[in-house]
Amino acid sequence: MTVDRGGPPPHPPAEQALTGQGGRRRKRGDRAAVVPPAEFTSYYGRPVLKASPWEADVPAYLFLGGLAAGSSLLAAGGDVTGRPALRAAGRVSALVGITVSFAALVHDLGRPERFHHMLRVAKPTSPMSVGTWILTAYGPLAGLAGASELPLPRPLRRLVAPFGRPAGLVAAAVAPAVASYTAVLLTDTATPTWHDAKDHLPWVFVGSASAAAGGLATALVPVAQAGPARRLAVTGAVTELAVAHRMERAMGLTAEPLHHGTPGRLMRLSRALTAAGATGTALLAGRSRTAAALSGGALVAGSACLRFGVFEAGQESARDPRYTVVPQRERVNRR
Repeated sequence: MTVDRGGPPPHPPAEQALTGQGGRRRKRGDRAAVVPPAEFTSYYGRPVLKASPWEADVPAYLFLGGLAAGSSLLAAGGDVTGRPALRAAGRVSALVGITVSFAALVHDLGRPERFHHMLRVAKPTSPMSVGTWILTAYGPLAGLAGASELPLPRPLRRLVAPFGRPAGLVAAAVAPAVASYTAVLLTDTATPTWHDAKDHLPWVFVGSASAAAGGLATALVPVAQAGPARRLAVTGAVTELAVAHRMERAMGLTAEPLHHGTPGRLMRLSRALTAAGATGTALLAGRSRTAAALSGGALVAGSACLRFGVFEAGQESARDPRYTVVPQRERVNRR
């Protein structure tokens, strides 16, 4: 704009009234925003959130803990209904599952004493603290029940055997908390995909644990005694598939990582294996040991793929600022 001795011109030149990227002329009373909408970016291209430092130990811990919990339920059912093969398979599966799950957790913590340090306090508002105490209560019970089924030396077996049934029944009572608390542990974080699944993920994990435990028992136990395992497997698989579908629809944008890349491949494989395993268990596993083994193996593999898929999807959502920024803006706009 040119200013002479007479002062500035009464109106700016026409070319200076252009605003916005499209060069639109501002009219009288036009209150359109001059600044274009912001893009999804962050300082120096860094993520808004820091992805969890957890590695592959954690999804293995999630999967094996759920498998152990479901196996304890089946073992207790086999015990009270006179199915010794189902009881033994369930107790031993729970023992192995919770032992390896605990080892994976301790390995991820880096130093074994860190787990002990978490037992210094009990904080009901902390899923980590509550989960630590749940695992501490369940582990010895499942271990004692499982040990009663092992071929131990006679003196040791005589010492352990009287405690097998009560320990197994109490472990079954704690098992639902073991199967579900890991989902609460994930959804209590700021990781977008995990956090937005908070209303459904515990049900998905419980269904997945039931499908895995039922599938494993179906594969290991003679057909005549595996009826409860087959029913638990089919019920768990249907629950997992139905609630997971509802969860993804309710999550909106943050469900995208569940459909793309490595997490998407794992989730698709999980659905295919779970659906095939449930169908084979319902239609064929009651007549053929081969069909029972194949169907049960598919259910176990599908449950493992689900845990790894959900874990990887959460990590991807933390690395991309879009999954943090867009939901925040939507919440602000709704308010």
